[in-house]
Amino acid sequence: MLPGKLFMHIPDGFLSIPVSIVLWVVSIVVIGIALRKTSKQLGEKEIPLMGILAAAIFAGQMLNFSVTGGTSGHLLGAALVTILLGPWAAILVMTSVVSIQALVFQDGGLISLGSNLFNMAIVGVFVSYAILTVVNKIIKSEKTALFSSSVIASWFSIFIVSLGCAVELVLSGTSPANIAIPAMASIHALIGVGEALITLGAISFVYTARKDLLKIGSASKSTNKGILIGGSVITIILAILSPMASSHPDGLEWVAEKQGFLSVAQDSIYNLIPDYVMPGLTNEAVATIIAGIIGAAVVFVLIIGVAQTRKKTSS
Repeated sequence: MLPGKLFMHIPDGFLSIPVSIVLWVVSIVVIGIALRKTSKQLGEKEIPLMGILAAAIFAGQMLNFSVTGGTSGHLLGAALVTILLGPWAAILVMTSVVSIQALVFQDGGLISLGSNLFNMAIVGVFVSYAILTVVNKIIKSEKTALFSSSVIASWFSIFIVSLGCAVELVLSGTSPANIAIPAMASIHALIGVGEALITLGAISFVYTARKDLLKIGSASKSTNKGILIGGSVITIILAILSPMASSHPDGLEWVAEKQGFLSVAQDSIYNLIPDYVMPGLTNEAVATIIAGIIGAAVVFVLIIGVAQTRKKTSS
């Protein structure tokens, strides 16, 4: 692995080949189910919303925030997208984001892509959906249930995903259970607080601006054009802010460094836009902003294309 190279997702080398293969198979099966399920649920409002959420989450994940002890965290977004779209469409949105991060930006390995999809696009979404369902049954007030469940689901999505990653490291023989699990759990319990606050802020904004997207209250007269314009503005703002992201290592990288297995990470076999910095530009801030805008545009086009294709197939 190159000196100073940061990563947010599991790189190749951290997981064994058998563990990676199993998680690839599980991910492919679940994503296939999500494609079939989503094709029956797509409407005129859902498709542009999927695209905008994918773009915004991609840009938002570039904004690492400092946590403590020289580490950082970043938005996952699984709870947010599950609240707005439901679990199956959320899996597709998260799949598009995680896949482009690996394929274009070399964030996460190609062999370990199945594990990153399993953790973030599947476990993160299903954990969020389970908690949202339980909280909504317990709390009768729609508004209270919405805000309470968004905070709880977003925190648990980070925490459970981190535990899943720790178990994968243990099964791969990369780190013993008594080290990997407590280390990942402790730091991601703090990162989960940041996820919860970001999700709460996003849901509060949507509740104020487009309550109909939350299926609460009367339908808004706003059109899909409003979703696209508003979402695009937010995404561009996030991309512009991306050079301000914390330079501290992400939770996984911090644990790997502290526990002595960082050196087993393997560098990518190719580089397109590594480290979210557009090659050929001397100004790193500008290079990061352009990379963020390109990435957001790519995931937007990808998920819109997938959604439109599934909708035509089901027609």
